[in-house]
Amino acid sequence: MTIQGWLLILAFMAVLFALAKPVGLWLFALYEGRRTPLHAVLGPLERGCYRLAGIDPHAEQDWRRYGVSMLVFNLVLLLMTYAVLRLQAVLPFNPGAAAGQDAHLAFNTAISFTTNTNWQSYAGESLSPLAQMLGLAVHNFVSAATGIAVAFALFRGFARRQSATLGNFWADVTRITLYLLLPACIAYALFLMASGVPQTLAASVDVTTLEGAVQTIGLGPVASQEAIKMLGTNGGGFFNANSAHPFENPTALTNLLQMLSIFVIGVGLTWTFGKAVGDTRQGWAILAAMALLFLAGVGVTYWQEAAGNPNLAGLGVAGANMEGKEVRFGAAASALFAVVTTAASCGAVNAMHGSFTALGGLVPMLNMQLGEIIVGGVGAGIYGFLLFGILAVFVAGLMVGRTPEYVGKKIDAREVKLAVLAIAVLPLSILGLTALSAVTPAGLAGPLAKGPHGFSEMLYAFSSATGNNGSAFAGLSANTPWYNGLLGVAMWIGRFFVILPVLAIAGSLAAKRHVPAGPGSFPTTGPLWVGLLVGLILVLGGLTFLPSLALGPVADHLAMIRGQLL
Repeated sequence: MTIQGWLLILAFMAVLFALAKPVGLWLFALYEGRRTPLHAVLGPLERGCYRLAGIDPHAEQDWRRYGVSMLVFNLVLLLMTYAVLRLQAVLPFNPGAAAGQDAHLAFNTAISFTTNTNWQSYAGESLSPLAQMLGLAVHNFVSAATGIAVAFALFRGFARRQSATLGNFWADVTRITLYLLLPACIAYALFLMASGVPQTLAASVDVTTLEGAVQTIGLGPVASQEAIKMLGTNGGGFFNANSAHPFENPTALTNLLQMLSIFVIGVGLTWTFGKAVGDTRQGWAILAAMALLFLAGVGVTYWQEAAGNPNLAGLGVAGANMEGKEVRFGAAASALFAVVTTAASCGAVNAMHGSFTALGGLVPMLNMQLGEIIVGGVGAGIYGFLLFGILAVFVAGLMVGRTPEYVGKKIDAREVKLAVLAIAVLPLSILGLTALSAVTPAGLAGPLAKGPHGFSEMLYAFSSATGNNGSAFAGLSANTPWYNGLLGVAMWIGRFFVILPVLAIAGSLAAKRHVPAGPGSFPTTGPLWVGLLVGLILVLGGLTFLPSLALGPVADHLAMIRGQLL
């Protein structure tokens, strides 16, 4: 490890903390439906959208109607994307004559982008510009907006008193898209274009290499895809190499900005939550817990990647583990990017996680298994973290012998059961589907590696799919009916089987009275609360996933230190 590497990590954290309040203020204005400076330009477009869809944005919805609207919206877009992917060969804007995807691959891809996962069992270059823009970019916006809208609904559940409604899903999604994601992505895409990222409808360009050969280099509307890919924590790469490709991520500055853009909305939402419940210290406490978990993960990953493989050092190849990494980024920026993208449900990569050291690869896997609540996906991270907050105050209430309360709302058995249900979805899907794949011929045909690393490839894939991350450990041949089907199911479960209990909790909390804090209330803003949150998350994650991690990356690490290279 180097001082420069740690300075990069600390500077990254400092910028994020500095952005938390400004971004949170903008998000709070959208949460309340207040006018922003952009309304003068985009207000007519917003009203036109409502008129065209026949929607009254002021008509409030209870949690059931909010949830049904969310499900119907996403289901319709899923079917539209499936059709575009299957029919791209006969649709316009297909200069490379890309063929339509097979049924099982289109099923997987459509679910992947609907659920904000962006898992790719195909090379990004195999899609036409129309499929990229209409089939995928639309989802990149609306799946991100859906996550933020659900977070807003949960915030209202905590903030409102004796209310039967949580807002209007259609209005939330429209405002988030028009006044946050769209303008931010336009500015971001222009910066990327100025940095050398292509933005064109041309399929490719032929160039002559230094050796005199002709090489075909893929092109397309890359900059616009890259912007929402990061800000919306989507992660799907326009190119197969994702953010390791110089056309997606050409410089050290774009690399830093990509990492910041993955986290910035999620960090801002922590401050928005505190503002919504009338105490910004609540948001800072959540952000502090997230930061502790994040720094621990970065520390372990950077330490392992900087140390490298001791077996190679014994052969005279000393230094950091640079396998699967871009030399222009190095070990520190690659380790930081890996932890950022898996702590958030982004899945973009600038290095191949399967080439990390065993413990260096364990941290990204564990980040996803914890539910990607360490900042997490836009919206999904904060509402996932608040599920653990509900369990933490329940545990604290048991310890002090009082009814648990959180930000002015009593937490009853209903909320605790729903929180447990939502949290239990992840291990049931991850461990259940990994176990099924590990004992069936179709599942065992996927991993290219054998032994612990092959098991890690399967475990990582289902952790990524269920956690709606989308990154891959590499080495898994996933474009098969077995993996496309099961991973698609895992993505759907990990997204909507969590959202529905979250909305039910929001509806239950909104109907309750506000309970002022008293002498017996457990404080939820100080170091004790932060420590309880971190401890609960680690204990639950450790107890649930330690046995499977022991079979994969831990066994891989023990083999490495014993001198086994394969």
